[in-house]
Amino acid sequence: QVELVESGGGLVQAGGSVSLSCAASGSITSLGAMGWYRQAPGNQRELVASISSSERETYAESVKGRCTISRDNAKNTVDLRMNSLKPADTGGYCCRVRGRTGPGWGTWEDYWGRGTQVTVSS
Repeated sequence: QVELVESGGGLVQAGGSVSLSCAASGSITSLGAMGWYRQAPGNQRELVASISSSERETYAESVKGRCTISRDNAKNTVDLRMNSLKPADTGGYCCRVRGRTGPGWGTWEDYWGRGTQVTVSS
């Protein structure tokens, strides 16, 4: 089985920072792209940031300059650092990992974490 566990969410003041971490555990043998998504009430889920297996980074326009995504393949983790937080950043943040649990010829699947709440107060 595969499990993704996010941590680091909480209540922060506007202008502050949060560091989110997602750790994949279980039977994953290979990691592809990893990313963070968020969803606020009344909004669709959106991609905040993603990072490919070659560490190419992609960011949503709304967080560019304030967000950094990183990965540690040895630890099977993907982290998200957000600075200069705004109330609009409030939402549930979920980690997504594309992984493979079998040998090299196995299929790739997407795994999702349970999410962690980030609330930014003004």
